Amino acid sequence: MGLYESWNNTVETIMQSGQGQEFWNGYFAAEADNYSKILSDTSVVYSGKLSELAQQFDMEPITFIGFLDGINTSLKAELDLDSLTEDSEITLDIDYEKLFYNMHIAKASWLYEMKEWDNVLSKEKRAEIYAQYRNDVIAHSDKVGRNDPCPCGSGKKYKNCCLK
Repeated sequence: MGLYESWNNTVETIMQSGQGQEFWNGYFAAEADNYSKILSDTSVVYSGKLSELAQQFDMEPITFIGFLDGINTSLKAELDLDSLTEDSEITLDIDYEKLFYNMHIAKASWLYEMKEWDNVLSKEKRAEIYAQYRNDVIAHSDKVGRNDPCPCGSGKKYKNCCLK
């Protein structure tokens, strides 16, 4: 069984045991510590054996694979999580704008509100990324309201143009 499969089985077992909240609280605290470390010095590209990186981040390899699952879509080159072992060589080359965006998708306010972001992305850039996130998640309707501009391009209100 691979590390990623073991991680998923462990999470499932913990959730079934009723200890999920306690587990996730501990995991999210460790995750915040990892991001604090990563965001404190963005010039560092973490690279090496998975087991060594897990040790650098003070996590067990099986828990570190869970962290990798969360950050994977924010890496410049995604990892094949199913094939990873403790001896796998990995590189965490992070796209920080994508990471900030993905933290909003995950609704991880404890991560995207970290003060360390101040040194990574400007306030304006973070606002721009958040606006893009909001635009992407808002349901758009093709329905034209009667007081909206007419889609024919006449410049008139829809009710005074094509709705008649």
